[in-house]
Amino acid sequence: MTEPTPAQEPTKPVTTPGAGAAPAKDPVDAITDQWFAVRPDLDTTPMAVFGRIFRISRAMGDGMERAYARYGITRGEFDVVATLRRSGTPYTLSPRQLSATLMLTTGGMTGRLDKLEKAELLCRKPDPHDRRGLQVTITDRGLALIDEAVEAGLAVQREALTGLDEAEIAAVTGLLRKVLAGAP
Repeated sequence: MTEPTPAQEPTKPVTTPGAGAAPAKDPVDAITDQWFAVRPDLDTTPMAVFGRIFRISRAMGDGMERAYARYGITRGEFDVVATLRRSGTPYTLSPRQLSATLMLTTGGMTGRLDKLEKAELLCRKPDPHDRRGLQVTITDRGLALIDEAVEAGLAVQREALTGLDEAEIAAVTGLLRKVLAGAP
């Protein structure tokens, strides 16, 4: 019987405290520890990484939802108005362009547009270049609201990063970019 090489050996994730380090243990460690106890042959490193990413995503999503609620909009509605704002002057896109950017069905987009138009944050007009098409444009009220709401959302995100210095933020950003590039 041959012994496994180091690359084949299961590894138990280890949290190593350092300067400004995270807590020694977190809920994800509890999960990977339980797996290690019953299946020490498993390498739970991916679970440790993505378990934290999922938990961060959920916590940040909830925080962003609270930040945008102060402006009377949901995260999904923020995304629509923010997409128009980011498009630059004249802040106009077709519903199809919005759907593609936000990865929404046209039906899902229509519901958001109806609500945002009723709130006078955007308006829909016929496309002058396509008789069958529409253009969606941010209103002055929508422009003012999104400029405030994006700052509120960034404040929530900035707060979550207060334990990291600039070099750590750059490192996390680069590493997550690599992970995203390799995602299915």
